[in-house]
Amino acid sequence: MADTLGFLVGDVSRLMRRAFDVRARTIGVTRQQWRMLTTLSRHEGENQGRLADLLDVEAITLCRMVDRLSEADLVERRPDPTDRRAWRIYLTDRARPILDELRSLGDGLIEDALDGVSAPDRDRLMALLERIRTNLNDERKEKAAANG
Repeated sequence: MADTLGFLVGDVSRLMRRAFDVRARTIGVTRQQWRMLTTLSRHEGENQGRLADLLDVEAITLCRMVDRLSEADLVERRPDPTDRRAWRIYLTDRARPILDELRSLGDGLIEDALDGVSAPDRDRLMALLERIRTNLNDERKEKAAANG
């Protein structure tokens, strides 16, 4: 069952990303850009290292992403008041309407994906996925603690 669950979750994730990419292209946003903007909207003011961890990318990759988004006037770097070597990343006013469009596209995608799924089944699906995420996060923390 583990392989079946893993493949199913992977396939659904891949198909949702692909469908979202198609929709996001209509407003001129790439997958990396929407991931970065969405993550930043949830963690605005974080430093680049933390954002790299949240996005599961290397620091240099994140730096390039921030460079591109900064050139497009969608994010800005501000000095970290506690560390002169670090930068904190913030959304610009220009990014906020794009995020609203991305949320709307995402909401439409979710509705399409859950077509025919009842409200109670949707609630149960969310609860189960949250439980799985918690289990995996706990496992990761335990392994990190065990490895010192």
